[in-house]
Amino acid sequence: MIASAELNVLGGELPAPVSERAPVLTNRALSDRYRVLRLRSETIARRARAGQFAMVAPDARPGTVLPRPMAIYARDVERGVVEIVYGVVGDGTRSLAAIAEGEHVVVTGPLGHGFTITDEARHVLLIGRGVGTCAMTSVAQDLAGTSVRVSAVLSGRDRTAVLGEDVLRRCGAELLLVTDADGTSRVSAVRERLHRAFDDDPPQLVLTSGSERLTRLAAQLAARWRAGAQVSIEAHMACGLGYCHGCAAGDGDGTREAPLVCRDGPVFGIGADPDPRP
Repeated sequence: MIASAELNVLGGELPAPVSERAPVLTNRALSDRYRVLRLRSETIARRARAGQFAMVAPDARPGTVLPRPMAIYARDVERGVVEIVYGVVGDGTRSLAAIAEGEHVVVTGPLGHGFTITDEARHVLLIGRGVGTCAMTSVAQDLAGTSVRVSAVLSGRDRTAVLGEDVLRRCGAELLLVTDADGTSRVSAVRERLHRAFDDDPPQLVLTSGSERLTRLAAQLAARWRAGAQVSIEAHMACGLGYCHGCAAGDGDGTREAPLVCRDGPVFGIGADPDPRP
């Protein structure tokens, strides 16, 4: 994880979350590892802002100890529908994957501070890998139909691990897809491609999520282009509300606790990082 000293709390008013039993509309596989959960929650669909998250747990299933923090992948305000994409990696998410259409989940949200799209941003670049991309797709949803240009780098082990393409294409974003399998996802290679693509007309805002390597890249690009940079941090959580203090974003300085991902994030500003030159 990037050091807490390099994170800037963006601040702003926290949303008013709700906690409810939400009916499951769809819970289907996207690949051998990822699934998409569509649930009905009119309040969360209406209140959620890009980059916010929800705590989700199966309803009344034995063996599930804690809810899991899940990025809000997409929302449909008119239909009151929220979409969440998640990876099946442990007992909790395996239990979630077993929920059928018509059953319920317990969901609390929207939670945390989302991305801040500044007024001067005419071009926004998203850089994501795997399930981390799911924290940023709603940025493209919010900017669809506006004058703001959205470009995105989507990275994964292979094409089945590249997420977000469906939402981003519907929103008119320009996409660069890179994978480990074809050798295009190396940070140095991605950096050079972005230099060539945008040095003459750079984005004013670079957003990323999850990967420490991509967070460093975002900071380097922001320094090169004199742009703003923000990152959505992932963390294990027990409550998502700031009660348990289990999601500190790094180590404190000895006199105070590091920022909490749930309460002070999950989106933080990141400082400039020297841009490596060829």
